[in-house]
Amino acid sequence: MRLLLIEDDKKIASFIIKGFKAEGFAVDHAGDGENGLHLALTEPYDAAIVDIMLPKLDGLALIRHMRHEKIKTPVIVLSAKGSVDDRVKGLQTGGDDYLTKPFAFSELLARVQALIRRSTNVSEPTKLVAGEITMDLIAREVVRAGQKIDLQPLEFSLLEYLMRNAGRVVSKTMIMEHVWDYYFDPQTNVVESRIYKLREKIDKGFSFRMIHTVRGVGYVLKE
Repeated sequence: MRLLLIEDDKKIASFIIKGFKAEGFAVDHAGDGENGLHLALTEPYDAAIVDIMLPKLDGLALIRHMRHEKIKTPVIVLSAKGSVDDRVKGLQTGGDDYLTKPFAFSELLARVQALIRRSTNVSEPTKLVAGEITMDLIAREVVRAGQKIDLQPLEFSLLEYLMRNAGRVVSKTMIMEHVWDYYFDPQTNVVESRIYKLREKIDKGFSFRMIHTVRGVGYVLKE
């Protein structure tokens, strides 16, 4: 899952980014409204978290621009203003939910997850199946051939990306951009390391391997 966070307060942004990364999300961050709007219009996101008081372009104007351009990304509005009028204004502008600062991360996480579930409707499966592997996206559980497999949040996100692209070779660059939230650095071996750990859990002890390396290109999950 990929989120867009538009928040100018560095401490709050760091708090939110750290929390969502720990839950296996990739997070793109913009510190002002103009940069945030550019990302919202040019990149696909599962949800966006938008502060109202932003430099260069305020959050409500940003959301209006998104909706005018037919961007349907679900938006949670963050604000220190908690009156009924403020909440109504945020929702009428095009926000899908409204959360008042200060807030507990657990509540923000739950609201984001609920928004994503609602926005995807029936077109987005709650389970992925590839060969012997079944992934429950809501319960965040993985089973292969009847055996439950415990995965760390990043391992879960990596497997989800491979399953969504089952049968297709995905490059290390693609993995870095979709599973993590930064661009590929050829000097790092973070992808190889995570793939190795994922294989130890997904393939080891089973009759055949499902995660394959395509030398010089990337990786593929074969059913």
